[in-house]
Parts: sequence; structure tokens; C-alpha cells
Amino acid sequence: GRLFAPLAFTKTYAMAAAAILSVTLVPILMGWLIRGRIPPEQANPVNRWLTDLYRPAIDWTMKRPKTVLLIAALVFATTAWPLSRLGGEFMPNLDEGDLLYMPSALPGLSAAKASELLQQTDRLIRTVPEVESVFGKAGRAETATDPAPLEMFETTIQFKPRDQWRPGMTPEKLIDELDRRVRLPGLANIWVPPIRNRIDMLATGIKSPIGVKVSGSDLAELDRIAHDVETVARTVPGVSSALAERLTGGRYVDVDIDRAAAARFGLNIADVQAIVSGAIGGETIGETVEGLARYPISVRYPRELRDSLDGLRGLPILTPAGQQITLGTVANVTIAEGPPMLKTENARPSTWVYVDVRGRDLASVVGDLQRAVARQVRLSPGVSIAYSGQFEYLERAVDRLKLVVPATLLIIFVLLYLIFGRFDEAALIMGTLPFALTGGIWTLYLLGFNQSVATGVGFIALAGVSAEFGVVMLIYLKNALAERTANPDAAEVKAAVREGALLRVRPKAMTVAVILAGLLPILLGSGAGSEVMSRIAAPMIGGMLSAPLLSMFVLPAAYLLLRRPKTDPIHQPASS
Repeated sequence: GRLFAPLAFTKTYAMAAAAILSVTLVPILMGWLIRGRIPPEQANPVNRWLTDLYRPAIDWTMKRPKTVLLIAALVFATTAWPLSRLGGEFMPNLDEGDLLYMPSALPGLSAAKASELLQQTDRLIRTVPEVESVFGKAGRAETATDPAPLEMFETTIQFKPRDQWRPGMTPEKLIDELDRRVRLPGLANIWVPPIRNRIDMLATGIKSPIGVKVSGSDLAELDRIAHDVETVARTVPGVSSALAERLTGGRYVDVDIDRAAAARFGLNIADVQAIVSGAIGGETIGETVEGLARYPISVRYPRELRDSLDGLRGLPILTPAGQQITLGTVANVTIAEGPPMLKTENARPSTWVYVDVRGRDLASVVGDLQRAVARQVRLSPGVSIAYSGQFEYLERAVDRLKLVVPATLLIIFVLLYLIFGRFDEAALIMGTLPFALTGGIWTLYLLGFNQSVATGVGFIALAGVSAEFGVVMLIYLKNALAERTANPDAAEVKAAVREGALLRVRPKAMTVAVILAGLLPILLGSGAGSEVMSRIAAPMIGGMLSAPLLSMFVLPAAYLLLRRPKTDPIHQPASS
């Protein structure tokens, strides 16, 4: 809504202003400016050429109206092929200029090893000539709202300007090359645009295009099922990487206080816990002010005294009696296994599987993944699986479009009925609209675009323009028929339809030319946002090939069959 509302409001206000000006200012300007000898329409060589080209075609249509409708139906039936091949996605990937590398490692990674891996991946990324700079971090930021573990890396990659790239290099090829070069054991690569990734993570918590959320009550079962989903996901075509969060492998230092031993030295539980939290974890004792910045002052034992179990056991403790003992004297210090992180979804423990997609559309991958998981993964009682990420957006958009598109068609039908006052004529235009969409569907297929919200907006706009074409053509046909007798015979109806259709050649050619001139730069353009705009323009441009054919041939043929009398009134018996 935030993306397309400005487009909808701008077009609506522009159309409203144009309608007001066309019935107020334009007639006045015509009276002032159009003077002198006005040449006939056929004096223009372009109009004359178009009319000469169209006249034999409309004559053939008038002789075989049912054949024309049959051809139109067959042409529309051909869209079954591209529709079965078109993929689906929420929105096309926008080229944001930069890239975010977000691999995930297995739990139990030490800080030193995480730093080493981060430096290795940064060096490998930097070997690509198109990369300008690389900056990575491991773990969470200095905020309580970032739950990223130490095993999650975030590397921001800035590229050089496009004119400095190698010939033939594209963003897709660049990501493929980066993925080939950065291959380290234990890391599952994910390459995502930075802005889109932040929006996805804020909305769903999933950093990859597809996320599988496994919820239940037994952590061991959740871990098993997530592993099975990861294994199945790797076999699905289009999945470049899949990694399940581990619910085992976390390492914790357990300090089990010996109450009796502590009591012998005059220490209680709180004293020992204060020493552990302050001397090992760190305690803030003040802050320093440097200009406008304030920095906390924390005190704890140095790292070399607390980086091993023996070091922790040997940490000195001063008793109230002045004795110096060690932590191991009053506590049992051990390493315990546990989950690295616990997550809940709707008050249920859950674990997530991150699935990255490349080289295939999102909807097809999710469909294959859902079928493979349902067939190969055995779920325990009380365990549920939900699919999230961008796929969740796609499902919401499809549900919304299921309401918007029928409502749009209903509004168009009501407006048509109000214009013509006849149910059959309004139904005639609505019945021929699918043929107008044929060109848009084939254009998407030939350009390799997937179905998305952007293409849905383009088809909605195409339906409106096609209905407008049909309305204007039908008005021309009705006006030409109204100039005949009150009860025209079949020959008069045919002549009126032919005459009205011929009068529509020039405005039709002008309308199509103006629309194509306005949309072709959008389709062929590049730059920020061009991926979305080209998918809005593609159905419109393709529809400009089929919608004119609809109004120039299909509508006259259908109107001729609708208005042609069943029996010729001249040859009816006198008793009638």
C-alpha cells in the first residue's frame, strides 16, 4: 500500500483533472484556436493509410463475425501455456546498489574463531574486482533489540559504479561469483539486499526469502524436525542454501556454589554470586564524560584469568576474615550443554529454518518445499510448521488481490451499465476483456517476469484501459446505428457497424501511440525502482497489442451479432 498508493492517487487526480478540463477548458480553446478551413480527416496521409489498411479487415469481420469470435477465444486459450510457466513472487528484487552477506555458523563458535572467519570472508569478498569496500560484524549490535547470536555474521558490501564493472557483468552474475568464491565449511551463505532484509526481519524475523518455523513443546523433537526440514530443503530445485537453527551445542559455565564450604569461610550465597557477576561478568562502577559522549567504566578480571575452567577455578576471592581463597574452593565450576538460544512464537517454543532462493521464483520453490516437507518429514503430535519470510507477504498480497480484482471488475461493470443503460452491452464489454489481457500475459512470459503485486497492478490498469477502449468503440457503433432507421434490417446494422468502426481508426491509433510512447521508456529504463515500474508497464504494453485488436475487430463482430435482427423485417409476412 505504501508503495502503490502514491501511484494510484496521482493517476486518479490526473484523470479527474483531465476530465474536468476536457469538458470546460478544451471546448473554449477549440472555439478560439480552431479557425479557418478545416481539412477533412482523410486529407491526412497517415489517416488515409490506416483507413485503407483497416477497411478490408473490417469487411472480412462483418462477413464472418462468428469466426472472429472463435479466433479471439482460441487466442485467449493460448494464454494457458504462459500462465502455467509464469512464476510468482511478492515483489521483484530491487537493485539497492549494495549487498548484505549474512551467513550463519553452527553454535559453539568462540569469539576468536568468529573473528577469524569474519576476516576470511571479508578477504574473499574483496577479491572480486567490482567490490569497493567490505565491512562485517559478528554477533549482535549494542542494543537490546538485536537478538543475533555470535554465529550470525553481517557483512555490508559496497560496489563500484556500474561503468567500472567488467563487460557483461550483472548484479545476478556478481552474486553467483561471490557465492562461488566465499565457500567456507560450516557457513551457509545468504546474499540479500540491505534495506529489504531489514524490512523482512522487522516484520517476520526471517532474514532469508523463505523461513520455516517449527513450533512445539519438546526441544529435542523440534531440533530433529528442523534438521529434517533442512535436509529436505537442500534437495528442492532453486534452493541455494538452507540452515536450521540448532537447539543443542550451546556451552554454559555452571557455577554450583558449595554452601557448606562457603559458610566455613564466612561467605554466603549472595557474596559468591556478587563476585561471579562482578569479577567475571563485569560491573559498572562509573562513567567518563568526553565532550557530549558518556562512556561506562566497567571492572572485571582480565581475559587471560577467566578464559578457561582452570582459570575460573583459580580466581582469587577475599573472605571477610582477610583470607585469600579461590573460586574453586567454594564452588564447583563446570561446562554444561544447552540450547544456544530459545525462541517463542505465539507462546510456544520454536526454531527456524532459513532457506535462500536463487535462480527460481519464490512461489514455485515454496510449493515444491511444502510438498516435499509434507511427504518426507514426520511430525510429532503437537508440532506445527509455518512458512514465513517474503512468502508470508506473498500470501497476504494474493488474499488481498482476491478481493481487489473482483471488486475492480464489479465497479467497471456498474459504470458500464450506468453509461449504456443496457445489461447486454455492459456484459459485452466485460466478456471481451479477457482477450485484452492476452497480450499482457504473453509479454510477461517473453520478458521472463514473474507474477507479483507489481504485475497485478499493471493488469488492473490494463483492464481499465481496455474497458475504456471498448466504451469508446461501442459509443461510435451506437451513434452510427442511431442514424439509421428506427427498425434497421441486417444490411443496415452491418453498414452502421462498419461505418462506426472506420471512424474509430484515427483516435484508436492516437491513443495506442500515446500510451506506448509513455510506457516504453519505463519498460526499457534502468536505475533505482526500475524493476518494479517495468513490471507495471509490461502488461500495459503487451495489452496495447491485444486491446486495440479487441476493440477494432472483436467488439464490432460481437455487437453485430447482438444487434442484427433474427429475421429481416422487410421479408416478414403482412400479418405480422
